[in-house]
Amino acid sequence: MPNPLSELNTEYLRNIEWLLTDVDDTLTWQGKLPPDTLIALAELEQVGVKVVAVTGACAGWCDQMAKMWPLHGIIGENGAFWMRKDQHGFSSTFARPAQQMRKEQQALCESISGILAEYSDVELSQDQSFRFCDVAVNIAQDRPPVATSTTMEILNRILSLNVESNPVNATLSSIHINAWIGNHSKRSSGETYIKQFNHGDLPNLDHVTYVGDSLNDEGMFEWLPMTFGVKNIRPLLDSLKHQPSYLTSEYGGFGFAQLASLIVQAKKYNNASA
Repeated sequence: MPNPLSELNTEYLRNIEWLLTDVDDTLTWQGKLPPDTLIALAELEQVGVKVVAVTGACAGWCDQMAKMWPLHGIIGENGAFWMRKDQHGFSSTFARPAQQMRKEQQALCESISGILAEYSDVELSQDQSFRFCDVAVNIAQDRPPVATSTTMEILNRILSLNVESNPVNATLSSIHINAWIGNHSKRSSGETYIKQFNHGDLPNLDHVTYVGDSLNDEGMFEWLPMTFGVKNIRPLLDSLKHQPSYLTSEYGGFGFAQLASLIVQAKKYNNASA
């Protein structure tokens, strides 16, 4: 069982250089971005913490977030690409050739649409047309949640697909079933992103952390030595072989802001005493 934030060693917080974070129901809450989250992101940036959003969100949303939010960058569609805006402009990098991903996505979309035709109340996400690589099934975004039994049935049917001789990856977020073809993931693209902007090397992993809320964050919890879950992940803990190290006492973006405040305080204290 994860520990409460009150048991966290302040020295660890001072050493954080990279903070990777999920978006939906981790930075947001109940479909909105709390002001507390935006303030927390800005304060983390001011004390030198490089925050990278790592999300299943579509390319269209990621473009907006990378350009408008105080982030170092954003990894989208569960690792398919990353986007960054800096003093040199805006750039997008793909984990695999973009044209190949779009071709595979079209075939996968047809297969998943065939499955969903058997479920009268389940559809693709409304932002599907803004996706570069994955296919998202809407299970809880701006709609009553789909029954867990139905969600798991659809997930397992998607996982059994073979599209153009390729196995299909699929995972659950708090709002979508995300499916894609290819070996990229939140973890693999997170590693590649950090290396790209850290002189080609990974830093000491004690200087990297992650915040998440859902089953699709398990790979990140497994990878890094110290990670965090916001309070709303609690009902899912028994389903996670690899759990976060600590839990916030607040939900979603409010929990993220709670953690960010502790990091900022630790960084400021460290700078003042240096």
